[in-house]
Order: sequence, then C-alpha cells, then structure tokens
Amino acid sequence: WNFLLLFWGRTGNRPYCPSALTPVAVLQIVKESQQQHGLRHGDFQRYRGYCSRRLRRLRKTLNFKMGNRHKFTGKKVTEEILSDNRYLLLILMDAERAWSYAMQLKQEANTEPRKRFHLLSRLRKAVKHAEELERLCESNRVDAKTKLEAQAYTAYLTGMLRFEHQEWKAAMEAFNKCKTIYEKLANAFTEEQAVLYNQRVEEISPNIRYCAYNIGDQSAMNELMQMRLRSGGTEGLLAEKLEALITQTRAKQAATMSEVEWRGRTVPVKIDKVRIFLLGLADNEAAIAQAENEETKERLFESLLSECRDAIQAVREDLKPDQKQREHSLENDSGKVSNIQYLHSYLTYIKLSTAIKRNESMAKSLQKALLQQQRSEEDGKRTPRPQDLIRLYDIILQNLVELTQLPGLEEDKNFQKEIGLKTLVYKAYRCFFIAQSYVLVKKWSEALVLYERVLKYAREVQAGAGAHKNSLKELPDVQDLITQVNAEKYSLQAAAILDANDTHETESPSQVKDGKPLSERFETFCLDPSLVSKQVSLVHFPPGFQPIPCKPLFFDLALNHVAFPPLEDKVEQKAKSGLTGYIKGIFGFKS
Repeated sequence: WNFLLLFWGRTGNRPYCPSALTPVAVLQIVKESQQQHGLRHGDFQRYRGYCSRRLRRLRKTLNFKMGNRHKFTGKKVTEEILSDNRYLLLILMDAERAWSYAMQLKQEANTEPRKRFHLLSRLRKAVKHAEELERLCESNRVDAKTKLEAQAYTAYLTGMLRFEHQEWKAAMEAFNKCKTIYEKLANAFTEEQAVLYNQRVEEISPNIRYCAYNIGDQSAMNELMQMRLRSGGTEGLLAEKLEALITQTRAKQAATMSEVEWRGRTVPVKIDKVRIFLLGLADNEAAIAQAENEETKERLFESLLSECRDAIQAVREDLKPDQKQREHSLENDSGKVSNIQYLHSYLTYIKLSTAIKRNESMAKSLQKALLQQQRSEEDGKRTPRPQDLIRLYDIILQNLVELTQLPGLEEDKNFQKEIGLKTLVYKAYRCFFIAQSYVLVKKWSEALVLYERVLKYAREVQAGAGAHKNSLKELPDVQDLITQVNAEKYSLQAAAILDANDTHETESPSQVKDGKPLSERFETFCLDPSLVSKQVSLVHFPPGFQPIPCKPLFFDLALNHVAFPPLEDKVEQKAKSGLTGYIKGIFGFKS
C-alpha cells in the first residue's frame, strides 16, 4: 500500500506528504519480535537468525542492497533517502542483531571466558547502530514519539554496555534517562499502550539499584532483595550479578563467624562455604515467608535446597571415612560423634526440614485447589486429586524417617519424641486423603475404617503433645482435622445409604437387562424394548456346544493270565541243512 500511495499521491482523504514518515513504535516492534522468535525461551541464537532474515527482506524490498554476489558495496542510510519508515527498521534490526549476538555470547561466556571480549565488541556495535537510529530520528520527517523511543532505546543499550564494563555511574545515568523517557511516554498514552512502557521500567529498575549499590548506596541492597521477591527473581543481565553480590556480602560477614550451636552443642565452623550458607539461612527463610505467590516460594525453596546441598558436599569432603579414626573419636568423646560429623548432621537436618516445609507448602496449595474442584471442572482444566497429596505426604514421612537416623541424635530422646509426634500428624493427614480417594470410587467401608485411623492418630498427638507444643506450632492443627473427619463421617454414612438405595432400584427386575435371550428368561418379567425391534434376541444362534459321552475304550486285562495250547505238532519241520539238502533243493526233491 505504501508503494501505491507513492504513485497515487494520496493517503486516505489527505494529500500525501513525502516529508512525513509513519510513526515507528520501536519498543513494541522489538518486544513482539523477541517474544515470537525465541526470547520467550531464552534462545538468542534463533532471534539473531530472525533479525538477519528480516534485514535481508527489508533490503530487497527497499532495493537497498549492499552490492551483488560478487562484490560488496557498503551503503549508509542518510536523511536524504529517508522516504520510508522501513529505512529506520533497517537500523533497528541491525542493532537488535548485534545485541542478540552479545546476549548469546554472554550465555556461552560462563564456560568460555574468552568470549567476553567478543561480547563487549558486539554490544559496542549495537550501541553504534542505536546512535545512528537516534541521529536519523532527529530529522523533521520523524514524529516526536518515534524520536523519544529512539532516545530511550539508545540509552538502554548504552546502559547495558556500561554495566558490562562496570562503569556504574555512567550505566546508572543511562538507565535513569531510559526510565524517565518511558515513564513520560506511559503517562502520555492510554493504559493499554502504557503497559509496555511500564514493563520496561520494571525491567531496568533492579539494574539502577544495583549500580547505586556499587557506587556506595547501602540501602539499595534491601531494595534489590525486595525486587527479587516481588518479581519472582531478577532476569537477564542482572540475575547472576545480584546472586554474586549477595554471596559476596555474606562472605564478608562470614569472616566473623567461627561456631554454631544446635541442640545444646557448640560446633566450630571452619569451612567458608558452610559459613556463608548458615549466615544466609535466616534471610532465605524470611524471604520464603514473605513470598507473595506459590511460584516465588517454590523458586526460593529450590534455591535454599541447592545451597544446602553444596554446603553438605563441602563438609562431606572433609569427613574422614577411616573407620579406625571414627572409633577412636567415639572412645575419646565418650560416645559422642566428632564435630565435623555433628555439623554434617546439622546441615542434613536443615535440608530435610526444608524439604518437608516445601512439600507441606505444595500440599496446602493442592488442598486449596481441591476446594475449588467444581469450578476447575467447569473451566476444563485438570482437577487435582487426593492421590497427588498422598504422594507428597509419603515423601514427608520418608524425610522424617531419615531425620531419626542422623548420627549423634540417636540418644536424644526429646528429638526422637518430636519426630515421632510429627510423624503421627503427617500419617493422620495421609490417611485422611487416602480415605478421600476411596470415597471418590464409592468404597464406603474402606473409607470409614481410614477415618477411624485418622482419629486414632490425632488423639495420640493430642495426648503426647504436652511438653512439645512449641515444636508442633508449625504443623497443621490436628483439632481442625478431627472436626473435618467427624463431618466427613456423617456425609459418608449418608452417601453410603443413598448409594445402597440407588443400587437396589437399579437392580429391580423391571429395569435389569442382562443380555439373555427370551428363551432363557420366561420366568422373569422384564421390559425389553428390543423385543419389538428388528434385532430381537429370541435364542442363541448358532447354538453353543454341549458335552456328550465319548466312545468307550476297552482294555484286555485277562490276556496276561491266559495259557495258550502248544502248536509244535502243527508247524512244519525245518528243512535239513548241508550239501545234500542244497542239491535236493535245486532239483526239486523234497523229503
């Protein structure tokens, strides 16, 4: 259409003005291209290939080719030839291709550090193309909105380049300029158009705070942690740098930590990785408690478990597996395990307890989903089932069994008692959801027996929780479970009675159709509509096989007891042998 308008000289009902260009929504074009061509899954190589193909198509459409297949002739987009907004897209795609290649190299630089130099080179190339785009947009043919978007885009890429060079002040100035422009654009347009600008502002805000922290603003660290919680984790350029910053801050604090106390025993901590983990344990638990949604909470649980496994591995490397040294340490410490072994037990306790809390959190979210089961079925989504909860409680019970087997805690009666009570609580919930699964398949007697088992476990917990109420505060309340089970029992009994009545009505002779032909049910009255149809069943045809007696077999049992008469006198005597007999035989003479 633009091609035709050039010749017709009109745009709708308005006269065509060759000096005015159609506005270019830079951020919208970039975001849509990125989401549709690989960046939704972090595939920068695929996006770079898309940018190259789109550049080729644009050059072919605009007849702006760089020579031919035999010779390269460089061309630059100047203000004089700027008669179509697609010339601006040429520069934008050049910048995007260089930026996507830089991000691809950033992913590969984790294992190949030499690629970082190539990464910085491609980022500088992207900034150069962005500056060229901004210079072309200063023309009078470009509207004000496109000019502002080009300036914000250039500031964004400049900030990323300075960020990689660790020039924190220059990076923060560039990011602040980009943030200011996008905020102004968001205020100037409708809410639907402002969503995209506000998303970009949220993306660059953590980068600004990170730069401020490195410049010297200590309050920025807390703000970064809050952003990390609200957004479910930072992404892109800032993610690994923020994690490195948190680790670095904890490492400085770890220098003052020398020991840890657990269950009345003080253990020295000499491994730096373990110190860093123990210092950040309280912060991680607080972050999990403040998480706003289940996805963020699950990610924080996984991060904490990963750090705990690394710390356990560091302690395990220092453990000496020599059995003689272990026996010697047991003799010297009067039955106590060594400090390093006790520290290993403490870290294992943290890991198993965290896994239990994570599974319990997942179980709570599944229970909420079960309460909304009818609405989910209407929406056509997969409905959670009680079997999903049973699997989670099985894992929790397995973790509790491992807790009771930790070295150094076998003789701790209070600890074993606490674990025993927790086991009863989770067994009660596991039995409850097993009963729920039986209710779904109408096995009323099995469900009733399991409900009674739930009440038994709950009463045992209430009877033994006198001195251990503080340790059971974080567990689900068994009194609520007892109330719920009593209500479910009455509902179960009513459902069983109704189901029995329905079964009796269903099996009445007037409604049962068992597929027998009419010849076999003369004595039973049954309303069978098929008797008046063309496929009436009167007899079995062909008839089935019936058993008949087989041909008898005779066995001669007296044969072995019969004495036969002699027959020697009736048998001819044998011919005489020798030469005489042979000659007589030749001439036919017989005796």
